[in-house]
Amino acid sequence: MTDRQVVILGAGPAGLTAAYELAKLNVPPVVIEQHAFVGGLASTQTYKGFSFDMGGHRFFSKVAEVRKIWHELLGPDFLRRPRLSRIYYDGRFFRYPLQPLDALRGLGFWQSVLVAVSYGWWQLFPYREELTFEQWVTNRFGRRLFRTFFEAYTEKVWGIPCSELKAEWAAQRIKDLSLKSVLLNMFVKPRTTVKSLIDEFHYPRFGPGMMWGAVRDEVERRGGVVRLGSEVRRITRNGYRIEAVAIAAGGHDEVVGGTDFISSMPVTEFVKRLHPPAPADVVAAADELKYRDFLTVVLIVDRPEIFRDNWIYVHDPDVKVGRIQNFKNWSPDMVPVSHQTALGLEYFCNEGDELWAADDHDLIERGKREVAQLGLARFEEVKDGCVVRVAKAYPVYDSDYREHLQTIRAFVEKFENFQTIGRNGLHRYNNQDHAMVTGLLAARNVALAQRNDVWSVNTDEDYHEEIREAVIADAATPAFAKLDRIALGLSIGTAFGLLMFLATLSALIDQTAATPNLGLLGQFFPGYTVTWMGSILGLVYGLVLGFVGGWIFALIRNITVFGYMAVVHHRAERQALRRVLDYF
Repeated sequence: MTDRQVVILGAGPAGLTAAYELAKLNVPPVVIEQHAFVGGLASTQTYKGFSFDMGGHRFFSKVAEVRKIWHELLGPDFLRRPRLSRIYYDGRFFRYPLQPLDALRGLGFWQSVLVAVSYGWWQLFPYREELTFEQWVTNRFGRRLFRTFFEAYTEKVWGIPCSELKAEWAAQRIKDLSLKSVLLNMFVKPRTTVKSLIDEFHYPRFGPGMMWGAVRDEVERRGGVVRLGSEVRRITRNGYRIEAVAIAAGGHDEVVGGTDFISSMPVTEFVKRLHPPAPADVVAAADELKYRDFLTVVLIVDRPEIFRDNWIYVHDPDVKVGRIQNFKNWSPDMVPVSHQTALGLEYFCNEGDELWAADDHDLIERGKREVAQLGLARFEEVKDGCVVRVAKAYPVYDSDYREHLQTIRAFVEKFENFQTIGRNGLHRYNNQDHAMVTGLLAARNVALAQRNDVWSVNTDEDYHEEIREAVIADAATPAFAKLDRIALGLSIGTAFGLLMFLATLSALIDQTAATPNLGLLGQFFPGYTVTWMGSILGLVYGLVLGFVGGWIFALIRNITVFGYMAVVHHRAERQALRRVLDYF
């Protein structure tokens, strides 16, 4: 490999991981990064000794090889941290993952009843197609819970209606999470962990930038070069072979040649910097792919503790802040003094819009007002602050993105010595650990002549199995979806139990002629009476009987559908065989 010169564009998690793997395989790369720091979207910034994370990056992965890299690089500085996050909705805070008494107390009795009824309804009559985020979440949580805990925040993040956001985003980010899994996590310890419900994660002592600084040092120790403050101006190609990149660094222009190129820069920017230019349809597709940006208003608050959460999701349309990080609770070493706390208020916006272009002083004043409005800190307790803007943070999955991305991908894959990796390089909302996997695979494609498909890497390995199964059963699934016995039993049991409870209370309050008739239920439910204690007993009877009835109904229905599908399948096979015999 001594005749190979690998050039990597971008020093984020994907690019640096590719460089690290290449250096370990004795192919020292040249890494080119436009910023003066490493880490990309997972960098750590500082202000007057306070460190803060751009978005809050949990270090949690199912990929053993990624975990090994993290631990071998940081060792004891790779802290194990408890996860605590809450949702702010309608003036109240809700623990997440949800806890029974906390959720009931926050939503109120009637709202909880309506949530249960809505969930049961959508389990029985789901959307037959899940094309949008709204449809995907409603099928798993019910419409009322979707509108309560998903709609406002999601639209604040993406800036488009949930009816336009594609379902792929939900399938990536909250796969396996449903009301059933939340309820089970309330009461029992699950055998498998849904990634949205984990209660612990790892985190570098001084933020994620500490990790990527360690990777850079190891790359350079092994002979690689990491060039910061170097902006890619032009990418020269000869047909479908990249020959060099022209960069601007320190006021000077320079051309860097290579035999192999790996890029984690936004794939749209790669297309636009090509020389000779890419075909017109590819450039047009790049213009149509969209990103969502955000900025963080960091507030230094003169108080040792504000709240115990790592972060809070703000589902309040009266304030613009979407999420609030408490950096001290990620790692105490992020804050240099014990009597103060640093909060990161995240505002989702589009590069160049009114919020993005606002003056830093005005943004800090807005942040101070909004933390006071939310009751987190008093206005006068905020002593200082700063603003950091992050461009192209989230690839947008709008209604047309798939078509445009496919056009770009078909073009990019023609290059014989180029690979695009990472979140923005693939225009896919991956976590940093899966961005790292794309870097590992790309490096091995170069150094070991492997043929790994970096586009196949997603936020969860099991997701690919779901796609393959969905393709096979695509025609049958919408019409013959299997009913979840536990989910249906819980929803019917909850509705029936609440009906018994409310009917008993109503009879107690009104003292009408209906009371003796209701009391006749005691002949079927031992111990039941029209009393306060009887209302509780009626609730229990309703829960149990409704659960059993719903469970049995779902079982019988599933068996019936399975039998029907078996008959249809058998008939189809006979017809196919008859056609073959007729042909012969």
